Order: sequence, then structure tokens, then C-alpha cells
Amino acid sequence: MTTLKVNGDDRTVAMSGDTPLLWVLRDELHLTGTKYGCGMGLCGACTVHVDGAAVRACQTPLASVAGKRITTIEGLGSPRMLHAVQRAWQEEDVPQCGYCQSGQIMSAAALLKHTRDPDDHDIDAAMAGNICRCGTYDRIRRAIHRAAATLRKEAAP
Repeated sequence: MTTLKVNGDDRTVAMSGDTPLLWVLRDELHLTGTKYGCGMGLCGACTVHVDGAAVRACQTPLASVAGKRITTIEGLGSPRMLHAVQRAWQEEDVPQCGYCQSGQIMSAAALLKHTRDPDDHDIDAAMAGNICRCGTYDRIRRAIHRAAATLRKEAAP
């Protein structure tokens, strides 16, 4: 048995320690917002936060996250109070097909947690491992700048 803290709740699962976190989240905990893309950690669709850092859930063994804080797209915000990145995504009309968006949003939120005023280089570096087959990269960048401005404004005295 492995105990995880997922989206603020303690969850215990009876799965092998080498099971990828992605399958624990989707198949055992029924948190299907985290998507399977490539299975090799290259596309970013499965990005979640582990102790605040963006990680690829398809390549993260369950045993390596025991006792750590895991945040999925379902736990980033709530329907009543979206995270600033989620609001910016809507305002900039980022998604087309939407498949990669949860991973994109999770990577952007991790960036903004540590870099409050990212420039285009910071954004490109943080988002480099996230592939959008629809090519909405310009909208993604605009949304990240918008979210950063919102977070700075919210933090101002």
C-alpha cells in the first residue's frame, strides 16, 4: 500500500511501486484530466505537480512519490475559483482540440510559482517539453503573460 497526498487529500492505493503515476491517477483514483500522450515523457500531456515541481506522470513511478504532495489539473483550481493560469487560458481562447491543455496549464502554473515576471525566453524554456499539435503556442505565451500579470496584481499590497 502506498499513501499519497493528491489534491490535498490523503489517498492510499494498492499498486506496484513501479506503476507510472499516470495510471494511478487515471485508473485507480479516476482523475482523468491528466492525459496520456506519448508514454515517454516527451509531449507533456501528463504533466502534474509533485511538491510544486512539474513532472511527467507517465515516467514517474508510484514509489518515488509516496508521501509527496501531488497536484493534478483537477486540484489546481476549482470551478468557483479558477487558478490565474486557467482564467488566462479562457480569456486568451487558447485551446483548440484541448488534449494537451491540462499539461500545458500545469507546466505554466509551475513556472509562475517560481518566476513571477517571466519573459518569452523563460516561458519558452519552461514550456519546451509541452507539445501542442494544434500550434497554439502564441496564445499559450500570451496566456502565461496574462496570468503572470494577474498574479503580480493579486500579490501587490
